[in-house]
Amino acid sequence: MYTFDYQHPTDRADAAAAFQGDSRYLAGGQSLVQAMKLRLASAERLVDLGGVADLKGITVDAGSVTVGAMTTHATVARSAAVQQAIPALAELAGGIGDPMVRNRGTIGGSLAHADPAACYPAGILGLGATVHTDRRSIAADDFFLGLYETALQPGELIVSVQFPIPEVAAYIKYKQPASRFALIGVCVSRSAAGVRVGVTGAKATAYREAAIEAALNASFTPEAAKAVQVSAADLNGDLHGSATYRAAMISVMASRAVAAALAR
Repeated sequence: MYTFDYQHPTDRADAAAAFQGDSRYLAGGQSLVQAMKLRLASAERLVDLGGVADLKGITVDAGSVTVGAMTTHATVARSAAVQQAIPALAELAGGIGDPMVRNRGTIGGSLAHADPAACYPAGILGLGATVHTDRRSIAADDFFLGLYETALQPGELIVSVQFPIPEVAAYIKYKQPASRFALIGVCVSRSAAGVRVGVTGAKATAYREAAIEAALNASFTPEAAKAVQVSAADLNGDLHGSATYRAAMISVMASRAVAAALAR
């Protein structure tokens, strides 16, 4: 690991002030610290957000669930309020990694890192969430730009993520057994605005699968999702699964997500 300066602010203003030059915000550290240990990433300064209390917590109102950026996966998974309002969100968080990752990793850190096989990216796309930063609000559809690339500007800090409460929703993933990342993960939701289908593990970044959305808007059934033949043209292929395999699995996981959503 390369040497770096370490800052531990206690409020958002101090965190923003500490972010100078070649800096990185440190959230749960489950991805950044490992990359720095391997010297795959470096920064002159780490700004640890662990002491910023107003970045933590969960608020539920009549129409949405808002999760503070520094709220851990385990907290979201255990929240009775989230389990009642959006059970799919609690289940998604409860299936991330292992207990250590869930107790240290945070929603803001996961989204800022934008791993192409992480669960939360599919969740915010599938649920139509909004990412609130210290500067603006970013719709989920505008957040992911490419491989580990987001719409966040240098020094821009995720404050919270707001999820509209859907009529029904579910997240299902087929996990890679060693890493527990999603080989394919699909989040499906239905609301008055229509059906959304967020997919992770298939491309360089999470995305919405329009063909399955169209099929489910016509018939919200497992059979409709499974019947869609997703194109493999621009999907990932590796030793764990070819692009053709991943294309087939997207329809299968979407079908299972619809079945789970309807079973609630």
